[in-house]
Amino acid sequence: MDSLNAGKTGIVVFGHGSSVAAANDSVRVVADSAASVGGWDLYETAFLEVSPLLGEAVDKLVERGAKEIVVLPYFLTLGIHLRRDLPAIARELEGTHGIVIRIAPPLDGHPSLSSILADRAVSMGAGVAA
Repeated sequence: MDSLNAGKTGIVVFGHGSSVAAANDSVRVVADSAASVGGWDLYETAFLEVSPLLGEAVDKLVERGAKEIVVLPYFLTLGIHLRRDLPAIARELEGTHGIVIRIAPPLDGHPSLSSILADRAVSMGAGVAA
């Protein structure tokens, strides 16, 4: 078990959400894969604009014993949703549940993103394979 879950920290992979169900399913698949790689047993997937919402995910994690929550935004950049909306939702949920919610930065700036883009270019026949 990883150190986050040992301290009863729940993890939420948080996406924007789409009216296209397959897009939301893709976020769930990535969350499941990350949970497997990271050894998380106390995690949920949530969305800003479709169910399950962040509040629903936090409710489930608290019911399962989470004492704090780490939100991992599945967003590329720090736009209005991560600057304004997510912190406001998190503050409200902290008050409701009496827990701490920490929000990780968006994916932007992670060193793997450049490699992913380069790989995509190669897969499309552009660029040079590494």
